[in-house]
Amino acid sequence: MSKKHEVYISIDVETSGPIPGEYSMLTIGACNVDKPDQVFSCKLKPISANADPEALAVTGLSLEALELEGLHPEVAMTQFQSWVGEIVGTENLPVFVGLNAPFDWSFVNYYFHRYLQTNPFGFTALDIKALYMGATGSRWVNTRSSQMAARLQPELQPDHQALHDAQYQAELFRLIRANISDQRTDFSR
Repeated sequence: MSKKHEVYISIDVETSGPIPGEYSMLTIGACNVDKPDQVFSCKLKPISANADPEALAVTGLSLEALELEGLHPEVAMTQFQSWVGEIVGTENLPVFVGLNAPFDWSFVNYYFHRYLQTNPFGFTALDIKALYMGATGSRWVNTRSSQMAARLQPELQPDHQALHDAQYQAELFRLIRANISDQRTDFSR
């Protein structure tokens, strides 16, 4: 029995509020961590009228506009699942990677199960914040992306556009992995 190659997929979502089901996933952005030009992005029709005004203000998205422009969630999740399958293939294992992965994964998992009755990522996600904490010995309160960026010096910047943020967090993930494997890096600072 051969081991499956892990393909890390960086995923970011923008939502209308804090929990799936009552609030909507509005956009999905994803990229292959090691080939960040392999991307997926879509807008979704809202599943409810519930919205936290602050969540919408941060993203600049509108429920009304998404009702017209967004994909039906079943179509969006089918396209996302197909994209994951194309990137990963049948012999490899997709690994969900996120910055504050529990939040993003909860929406993606809910939508996959509600509309497709399956989730290609299974029931787990790799959290960049937790990886960074373990790699650096930092405290949880010091795992904000801005603090990671100050230390890791990524080229990209986050902007609350799901695809851009997925590519940004993929870069952070690559930098953390590179620093973990580089024996000369001193994370004790």
